[in-house]
Amino acid sequence: MSVYVDPARHPYGRMMMCHMMADSTEELLAMADKIGVARKWIQKAGTRFEHFDIAKSKRTEAIALGAVEVSAMDMARITRWRAGRGPRPSFISDQAKP
Repeated sequence: MSVYVDPARHPYGRMMMCHMMADSTEELLAMADKIGVARKWIQKAGTRFEHFDIAKSKRTEAIALGAVEVSAMDMARITRWRAGRGPRPSFISDQAKP
């Protein structure tokens, strides 16, 4: 099971933001807690699009704590797989459930 961060660089004020997703809500929330992102900032909770937008500095922390760097296309593959509209991406563990 894993947490994933993409290289997105979306401006938000003076920050550059990216996306953080995980194989499960529990893993996503645990990583948010570890890197100091408030749980209330979760987006699209309970859907296949569930994620956090995180600042570049938090992305660096997440990677140091084991998050996997993936491309924007890989994030789209995760979302399609969760919707049952695509194969399980090879980088997702066999134990993960869509």
